[in-house]
This record gives sequence, C-alpha cells and structure tokens, in this order.
Amino acid sequence: MISVNKSTSTNFFKQFDYLLFIAVLALSVFGLVVLYSATRQMVKGNGDRIFTMQVICMIIGIIVAIVICNIDYTVYKVLGPFMYIGSIILLIIVFTFPPINGSKSWINVKGLFTFQPAELAKIAFVMIIAYFLERIEEERFARWQNTIKTLLYAMIPILLVILQPDLGTCMVFMFIGFVMFFVAGLKYKYIMWGIVATFISFPLVWYLFIEKNVYIKDRILSFLDPTSNLLSAGYNVLNSKLAIGSGGLFGQGWLNGNMTQTMSVPVKESDFIFSVIGEEFGIIGCVLVVALILFILLRCLYIAKNSRDKFGSYMVIGITALFAFHAFENIGMTIGLLPCTGIPLPFVSAGGTALIAYFAAIGIVMSISIRRKRKLFNA
Repeated sequence: MISVNKSTSTNFFKQFDYLLFIAVLALSVFGLVVLYSATRQMVKGNGDRIFTMQVICMIIGIIVAIVICNIDYTVYKVLGPFMYIGSIILLIIVFTFPPINGSKSWINVKGLFTFQPAELAKIAFVMIIAYFLERIEEERFARWQNTIKTLLYAMIPILLVILQPDLGTCMVFMFIGFVMFFVAGLKYKYIMWGIVATFISFPLVWYLFIEKNVYIKDRILSFLDPTSNLLSAGYNVLNSKLAIGSGGLFGQGWLNGNMTQTMSVPVKESDFIFSVIGEEFGIIGCVLVVALILFILLRCLYIAKNSRDKFGSYMVIGITALFAFHAFENIGMTIGLLPCTGIPLPFVSAGGTALIAYFAAIGIVMSISIRRKRKLFNA
C-alpha cells in the first residue's frame, strides 16, 4: 500500500518536472491550433469530430500523465511483463478486424471506439526490454540466457506488426530496440551483425509482406522515385513539399493556407500535418515545433542520465527513441527525405490512441524524473 504524508506531497511538487510538462503542453496546444485548421474544410461533421476527439483525448492524456507520474516507476518491474502479454494479445486480436489502408492495425468496435494496439505495445515493449537489460547487467552469471530472452521478447511484437503489415510501426520497434541495446553497451560487432541481417532479410520481407500490399509498396516506390506514381503516394509527397515551400518565412497565416485549405494535401490531419504548419506558419512555425521536440528529447536524455537506477534510465532511453523516431520520420516524409510510413508527429497529429500513449509515456518519464534524487513514496 502506498502512503503519502504532507512532507512527501511537498517534495513531490518540488521535484515535479515542470519544464518537461510545460514543453509537452505547449506542443500539444499548438497541435490543436494546427489541427483545427487542418480539419476546418473537411466534410461537415467529420472535421469537428476529429478535432473534438483530439481535445478529449488530450484531456484524458494529461490526467493519465499526472496519475502515472505519482506512481513509483519501479512497479513496472512487476506490471511490465503483464502489460507486455496484454499488448501481444491485442496485436493478435487485430487480425480479426478488416484492414484499413491495407493494414490490419486497428481494433474497430463500431459505435464505441477505435484504437491501434501497437501504440500501447510500444510502451510495454520499452518496459520489458528495460527489465531484461537491467537483469543482463546485474546477473552476470546468466548474461547469455537473459540476452536471448530479451531478443525473443523483442522479436514477437516486431513479427506481429510485420504480419499486419505495418512497415512504419515495425521500424519504430526496431529503432527503439536498437537504441536501448546500444545504450546498454551491446558490442559493436553484434550491432553490425544485426544491421547486416536486416538488409539480408529485406528481400524476403518484401516478397512475403510488401509485394502483395499495393498501399505500402506504392509508398516505398514513390520515395525511391517521386515521379513514379503521381496519382497516389507520389502525389501526397509532391503537394506536401509544395505546401511547405509556399509558406516562406512567416507563412500564409492561420486558416489561410492555399493548399491545405483546398484539400490539396491528403491526410493533412495526421500523416502530413507538418505541411499545414509549414504553409500557414512558415519557417518560424516549423522551427518552433522542431525546437519544442528537441527540448523534450534533450530533457528526457538528461533525466535518463540522472536516473537513480538502470531500469529507469533504460525506460527513458526507450521512450526518447520512440519520440525521436516518430518526429524524425514524420517530418522527413513530409519534405520527401524519407518514405511515407504513416507515422504521426508526436503530440501534434490527430490520433487519440497515440496521443494518450504519448502522455502515458511522458508520465513514466516524469515519475523517473521526480524520483531521480531520492525516493519520495514509501510502500
């Protein structure tokens, strides 16, 4: 049972990471401003629904973050494996639902809710990998056994996501795992073997999962040759770059984007929301968003460095890798530097499941930050 006395509550508020929380809130509020503009010209009712759901999920997310940061993060050493198993079950359940955009990634209970289990699985993935990495370091006599277990636990969600197929989310899991193993001190030769194995297996992955999925295949081919398919994925990227370029230094003004307000940029509420920022807020708006994201990432790295134990440090590193990959990939694909993968921009793109998951992750980071100097809660 957790007991909290008056002095503990005072210490909690003193140690609360206001800098990180305010930065996340600022990015989220700016995201709502941009989302309102992105959904304004949608079919009547649809845009309002998307914006309203984002506001509701943001409120829920803030509450979730505050509740989680009040919980000692070491509890996830016990809860983490159960959350991991639950996320695997959900990743299996998605195969019973019809595909959306060529991928079985969503659980859609009509009239009740729609959510993407992979967003929650990413957090459980971070927890289970952090748990085993700490064991690898502490239990030196069982290092190989724990390393093999870690790799097996890491591969299960990756394989399930490949089978959906969802190339972008698969890349997120792989990047998180790579960064966490790298920080844990995995020898470079093993990392190189992993990279080589990934490249060698790509033709097989392409033949088994991508070749038959026209939606994902078009996105990859359009990245390699933007002019190869200007009627679908190539069209999206081309118009996205035109919209961002037309914004200039200060942008065309909120609600005044020539391309984003005329529906020339598809999926502008999620995948290509950075296009709306570039066109309506210009370079200044783009720099503001990138600066806020960089601050959040750097703050997370600071917390990871000063964590009171390896478990907390590894979890923050994994969450930082999650945010970094999402931001880098989303912005990169909108300007044509990376392939389109449907990865949302953290705290900005529309998506209730993702937004709540992001806030939950921030809650975990703040829990670790609060307790990085001393234990405030006594069991």
